[in-house]
Amino acid sequence: VGGELCELLKSIWHAFTALDVDQRGKVSKSQLKVLSHNLCTVMKIPHDPVALEEHFKDNDEGPLSNQGYMPYLNRFILDKVCGDFDIMEFNRMCWTLCYKKNIHTKHLLISDNDAFKVWCIFNFLSEERYPLVIVMEEIEYFLRKLTEAMGTVWSKESFAECKQRQNSKNFLTAWELIELVGMGYFSKGLNHQILSMGINEVFNELILDVLKEGYMMKKGHVRKNWTERWFVLRPTSLSYYVCEDLEEKKGDIILDQSCCVESLPDKEGKKCLFIIKCADKSFEISVSDKKKKQEWIQAIQTCIQQLRLGLLSPHREARLRRWELRQRQQVEEDDLAERMRQLQAANESKQRELEAMRIKMEEAAAKAALEEQRRKQTQLDLQDRYRLDLEREKMVRQQMEEQVAQKSSELEQYLQRVRELEDMYHRLEEALEDERQAKHDEEAMRKLQASLLEEEAAKRAELERIQQQQQRALSQTEAEKQELMAEHLAKERDLKAAVQQLERLQRERQGAVKQYEEVTRKLERAANKTKTWKDKVAKHEGLVRLIQPGHKEPQRITNWGPASFTDTELDLKKKLWQEHKSRLI
Repeated sequence: VGGELCELLKSIWHAFTALDVDQRGKVSKSQLKVLSHNLCTVMKIPHDPVALEEHFKDNDEGPLSNQGYMPYLNRFILDKVCGDFDIMEFNRMCWTLCYKKNIHTKHLLISDNDAFKVWCIFNFLSEERYPLVIVMEEIEYFLRKLTEAMGTVWSKESFAECKQRQNSKNFLTAWELIELVGMGYFSKGLNHQILSMGINEVFNELILDVLKEGYMMKKGHVRKNWTERWFVLRPTSLSYYVCEDLEEKKGDIILDQSCCVESLPDKEGKKCLFIIKCADKSFEISVSDKKKKQEWIQAIQTCIQQLRLGLLSPHREARLRRWELRQRQQVEEDDLAERMRQLQAANESKQRELEAMRIKMEEAAAKAALEEQRRKQTQLDLQDRYRLDLEREKMVRQQMEEQVAQKSSELEQYLQRVRELEDMYHRLEEALEDERQAKHDEEAMRKLQASLLEEEAAKRAELERIQQQQQRALSQTEAEKQELMAEHLAKERDLKAAVQQLERLQRERQGAVKQYEEVTRKLERAANKTKTWKDKVAKHEGLVRLIQPGHKEPQRITNWGPASFTDTELDLKKKLWQEHKSRLI
């Protein structure tokens, strides 16, 4: 009942819209009175002319909208519908009110009656939302039915051209559908009569619920004679007429859940027999050949099965299933769009994280470069100081050798101390060698760090390439979405693997930094060791000083005997060591 009321409302909506001359969405009360009177007359409902004024007595602002008229329509007209009126007469009345305003059938290849039938088919297949439109899936379903009824082959190319002419619009109004059929886009090469017969066949099938029709022989119940009748099968009945003009009905075979249809053997000179068993009587029927017999038995069994399952007519069930399928597809498309937006947001978040990571790495690299520059400068300063110290030590050694040549007599006394001093110099050279090795290790660590940075940059470029591929993949067509999802997952895995490899490179870089710090510590230990040996050399330098010729001042007495220098020389030496110590600090 709800579906029938929806179809009634669609026809009434067309009539209401036709009365809206100014296209403001409102109709005057006087016009609505006439429309309500006509509706009540056609639907065989007592009309109350005062009811409209009483219902809208509080609304004197002028014309009424469709939403304002709907409560009155439901309460005073539709709620009183009994179902014993002629639905075709009702549709014809609504069609008469609206078709002249919206379309001119003179330039079309179809008659007014055929246009009315296409209009009824539109109301049956259109979406249950206003303003009424029919989507492309239902248009294709109708046109396929029409070409099949005309005995032609369905052309996908013609339908594709039709869709292109709509400028990417995915729906049509009733008048656009009538013009599409009436201009003969899908009936080229056929005469007008074939097109009219095709429209009539689809109209009978979809609107009048004619599931099958044709001539068959029926056996009488009284005289037991066989008479040819025109049979029309509908979801709940099998009617038979004198001929196919349907003017004189001879009777109805009411189908219900208790009915059944069975094949019969040939008898009484009749072939291809079957029987329809109902609760009160049975009907024996003969057809011309076995194929038609099987088709009629199958069609009648389908109707009985539908009644047992409590389902609507096959075409209404098919329309409902198509609508539910479109709803599911719309929900799936919305879910897919939402998932794509979430993936896009996650991708953008990951991109921001990578950008932040890149900035941090650049800052760390700049900081490391600055630290490296400072370390190199410190190393150069230390090398200069070590070079000056070595030069001074060489000069001291030369002076010592001269003193040894001049004071050969004292050489034996201090020979042991000189050997100790040379041993100290050898150890100092070993310390310097250790320092050079530490510098070499530091240079190797710096090269390793540079290679890790290059590899890290290569991985970052790979990540950017993967991101670009993902962005290109997101712009592909809807038909490739499923494949894109699989590729996107694979690229996500590649991205995760690349991120893991980037983390591994960072760990290796941290290990290289730790090795670099270890080498720096070794270098500092070598420098401290060198400084220790220099202090020892300075400590023992006075022990090898030989007696120089010149003025003889009173000698100092040490733990080892007479000293090799005077008090004045001792003061001068102390002053020089203090200056040297202050420069080192």
